[in-house]
Amino acid sequence: MPESEAAPDIWEYILYIPNDPRAVRICRQTLRAVLAAHGFPHLTDAAELLATELITNAVQHTKGPAAIKLRAEHRTLRIGVWDNDPTPPRPSRDTSWDAEAGRGLALVRDCSDRWGWVQQPDHKNIIGTGKYIWCDLISVAA
Repeated sequence: MPESEAAPDIWEYILYIPNDPRAVRICRQTLRAVLAAHGFPHLTDAAELLATELITNAVQHTKGPAAIKLRAEHRTLRIGVWDNDPTPPRPSRDTSWDAEAGRGLALVRDCSDRWGWVQQPDHKNIIGTGKYIWCDLISVAA
């Protein structure tokens, strides 16, 4: 891109992933490349942690495909993961340091600026019915 052209303030990427544990690593690598290309390298560590938790949940707790959506609008990065299970997410109440499972959504809640989820009816989604869990990171860097 020529230097005289400003990068857009709004951009979006969607990566469709199979139900395969290797997809988590591929999503992290893709996320890192996207954030570097768009000038958000300062959000990489937090974004990787949050995306890893959301993708791992989708791969471990559902049987079908999933998708990760990265969207930036001005200074806010939204990381969203769709999976084909419409069951509401439930953050674990046991978030102690030695808990062996269930801390992922609590991490998402505690490490993001906002988070939430929506059920996805067949006509308003990335792939099909299911749910879409998202979290936002707000960039303070100019």
